Amino acid sequence: MRTIAIANHKGGVAKTTTAANLGAILAQDGYTVLLIDLDPQASLTAALGITDISGQTMAEVLGGAAPGILALHEAIVQLQDRLYIAPGGMGLVASDLGLVQRPGRENVLKRALASVQKNYDVCIIDCPPALSILTINGLTAADAVICPTMPQAADLRGLLSFIQSLDAVKPLNPDINLLGVLITQFDTRYNHHQEAKQLLEASGLPLFNAVIGKTVRISESQGVGRALVDYDPGNPRAAEYKLFANEVKQWLTNQP
Repeated sequence: MRTIAIANHKGGVAKTTTAANLGAILAQDGYTVLLIDLDPQASLTAALGITDISGQTMAEVLGGAAPGILALHEAIVQLQDRLYIAPGGMGLVASDLGLVQRPGRENVLKRALASVQKNYDVCIIDCPPALSILTINGLTAADAVICPTMPQAADLRGLLSFIQSLDAVKPLNPDINLLGVLITQFDTRYNHHQEAKQLLEASGLPLFNAVIGKTVRISESQGVGRALVDYDPGNPRAAEYKLFANEVKQWLTNQP
């Protein structure tokens, strides 16, 4: 199983949308995919239509100051053929506070994933928008990181801060790498979007060729609990996410 963390310190950059659509596309293409929602807001869980999660979330798997009461496989819910999710929830707030007291706190998620690694081809972790112990667990468990960002000044500052934090995690996970930066909510009509895109292209950071534009259909799809690529497969943004997923599949194919 290859594990990919979707992470950025800044909220509102389409981390959840990226995780949902990448997972759905990979499942459609024959990969068995496990989504992990590490966000206390449970945005990914809600966006994919899971509402009844009481007592069966990643909070019960990870625990807090004490170990969790569920094995990971007990929290996993099947969404559709080949696509599964371990839901998030507000209990993760207590996990975030309590894990700080646990020995080996950075590797709790990694140990949980080891118990199911033979059951899935790909694990996608939707990290919360902060460098919390939950995010550190996601980065420590991951083989690679995808960092979505909007193309504007505040988001680029957040991106640079995240890259510095990723370097700080290296001692915990020396093999982790930045798979790529994904530009989201891009609007060709905005000069500052064009300028930010040019800055990213000149930065030397790995950048996905695919660029995801803006559409209200993403919010609509989340409102009915489906990924955009399932809700409106003919939408231009769905086509862009498929191009992005093809780049991720190329990376997966090249892994030993």
